[in-house]
Amino acid sequence: MRQALRDRGITKTLLAALSEAPVTVVTGPRQAGKSTLVREMIATRHPATYYTLDDFGVLESALGDPQGFIASLATGPIVIDEVQLAPDLFRAIKLAVDSDRRPGRFLLTGSADPLLMPAVSESLAGRARTVTLWPFTQGEISGAPEHFIDQLFALDGPLGDTHGVDRAELIGRIVRGGFPEAVALEPGGPRERWMTDYVVRIVERDVPRISEIADRLAIPRLLRALGSRSMQLLNLAEIGRLTEIKRATLDRYVGLLVASFLLRLVPAWSPDVARRSGKRPKPLLVDSGLLCHLLRVDERRLLEDPNLLGPVLESFVASELVRQATWHALGIEVLHYRTDTDEVDIVLEDASGRVVGIEVKASPTPTMADFAGLRALSAAAGARFHRGVLLHTGTLTAPFGKHMWAAPIGSLWSE
Repeated sequence: MRQALRDRGITKTLLAALSEAPVTVVTGPRQAGKSTLVREMIATRHPATYYTLDDFGVLESALGDPQGFIASLATGPIVIDEVQLAPDLFRAIKLAVDSDRRPGRFLLTGSADPLLMPAVSESLAGRARTVTLWPFTQGEISGAPEHFIDQLFALDGPLGDTHGVDRAELIGRIVRGGFPEAVALEPGGPRERWMTDYVVRIVERDVPRISEIADRLAIPRLLRALGSRSMQLLNLAEIGRLTEIKRATLDRYVGLLVASFLLRLVPAWSPDVARRSGKRPKPLLVDSGLLCHLLRVDERRLLEDPNLLGPVLESFVASELVRQATWHALGIEVLHYRTDTDEVDIVLEDASGRVVGIEVKASPTPTMADFAGLRALSAAAGARFHRGVLLHTGTLTAPFGKHMWAAPIGSLWSE
């Protein structure tokens, strides 16, 4: 299923980065569509000479003489795909842009986060903009741009024309996920085989390129354990017992999964920003289709087991919001809220400090009691609280008190 360039929500953000910085790095999980996006970009919006380090000859040249490789390239804009395969290139790029800081000189892509490598981070400081491309959102799949976050942070009032979605259709969307190649495949065997191969490629190819790992089989075990607790408070002691991975190794492996964009750690929200780092994050598997594959659940199981649907649905909503937030002009951060007595699944905070709370329920019938956590968040945030929304599997859009709304899950991607 080939998507046109205009269908990716991150396009405007990427174009802005190219016009502002000499180096732009497009990162994100493998198979999210980075190469496709960049190829279409240079064919239509940003003409450039393209090189990929997946080409063995190009890779050998870049590894053997990084500075000579960069010096030999054309003077016009350059694209280097899969740049993480030759991290020493970043120093050579630094020298090149220090002598010529024209915007848009280098467009780099990578399936590992180069900014987590200290030497690379130092080389790019003040010279690069980083743009993260996640798998497709539901709106990108259907070709309808999402405006949900705009609605959430608009002046308080109705959320607009929102629509319910059939339960079976919703579950189909969850199990399908958003990886472009997987979206194009038939459900069942073909898509499951793609997911299996995807995990194998990550374990055998991507993670070992970031760091040495003693036990590659530990990575799938860790992914499944984290998936079974997606959007629950991270408890590394429990994860260690489940996977039989020692704590020091476990910390490093979790970091590798974050660097590979398979895992995102959702920070805790607190009215005191200084205290946020001391609170536990929630692990989030970046794609609901991959999550369902790791948990070995299909559409039938999710339809039959509402207890299983709830946690998977929360992860689906969180991953959709993470993707939409990457291109939003308000600088949205995705967090969660948890105290000894209250919890809100997802908290969105914009650059000015305004807060929107989102609760996710697998029930089609919202009740006033479902808003208890959102009311607690409102009290904690005070004047910064903008709105609370309960997303549910029914069709009702209605107010449930001051600044509180219930809306269907389909509000995430309805036009």
